[in-house]
Amino acid sequence: MKIYLNGKFVNKQEAKISVFDHGFLYGDGAFEGVRSYHGLVFRLNEHIDRLYETLHTLLIDPRMTKKQMSDAVVATLKANKIKDGYIRLIVSRGDGDLGLDPRKCYGAPNVIIIADKITLYPDELYRKGMAIITVPTTKNHVNALDPELKSLNYLNSILAKIEAANSGYMEAILLDTNGYVAECTGDNVFIIKDGVLLTPGLGRLKGITRQTILDIAAKLKVKVQECLISRHQVYNAHECFLTGTAAELIPVVKVDGRTIGSGKPGPVTMKLLKAFKEATKKDGVRYAV
Repeated sequence: MKIYLNGKFVNKQEAKISVFDHGFLYGDGAFEGVRSYHGLVFRLNEHIDRLYETLHTLLIDPRMTKKQMSDAVVATLKANKIKDGYIRLIVSRGDGDLGLDPRKCYGAPNVIIIADKITLYPDELYRKGMAIITVPTTKNHVNALDPELKSLNYLNSILAKIEAANSGYMEAILLDTNGYVAECTGDNVFIIKDGVLLTPGLGRLKGITRQTILDIAAKLKVKVQECLISRHQVYNAHECFLTGTAAELIPVVKVDGRTIGSGKPGPVTMKLLKAFKEATKKDGVRYAV
């Protein structure tokens, strides 16, 4: 495996950074998870735009243009001869002292790109749907850590994942500080009621796959509402599914012990999933291995 590390390709065993890197010490940095399908990097430009928005808010200058960053992603896929894979793009603030002050970080940020494979959920769950729960951990308040920032600090989600795993579940819903559905540990949440597609609006991660589904729904003339969603609404939805770069689109058939709809992946969900699969063949940056 070849890892992109600050402009060079190194072997996996040689991909090392300093223990004084603020990304390691404090989760001070940003990342993106990107997918490639059949030699096409799905919605790469959108991922790069979101990365640079996070970096702008964090006041981290990657010292690379968006074009250079995109080219580096493609080069990493080519170096590893990967046509279908998962790309982890990381930008940390770089080396500093043991204090919090980012102004004391010296040198350039660390830019790391890993191209590999990923399987988030078993194939069976995509066919039959999955069961999830709501966990006690609350989603970070927008004034504490804005959910739109895809930062290296994922402790909020990790704590929720631990709670889900301890209860025997692979995924969990986090509520916001007002008790409404925010998102899952790594996925956005959708429900369908009376033919209307609903998903939490502001104060959530702007998922690239989430936006893809919203775009597809518009083309398919499916009515969409971005709004507040309660657990009661989820329990009584006709369909439910999650979206994410790694998860893609996965149906949910049970939440907190309540069966959703018929207890099987619903027709609108499956229609959107089929259209999503088609989108991954044409919506992105093409490359050759």
